[in-house]
Amino acid sequence: MGSRVLSLRVDGELLERLRQHAAKRGMSVQDYVVRTLIREDFDERFKSSVDETEKLGGRWPAT
Repeated sequence: MGSRVLSLRVDGELLERLRQHAAKRGMSVQDYVVRTLIREDFDERFKSSVDETEKLGGRWPAT
């Protein structure tokens, strides 16, 4: 998978918070934002899959 450039304009306060969150994890702001977007995308796709399974009458196994 190739990479592309995405340029964002963010508020100074937001950028500082992003820097702090990234620093706590030993990451760059770019890596932190990308990982956050990947996680959000995964969560959204997972929820959609669960919703579709439930519509089809599927159930999660009881534990």
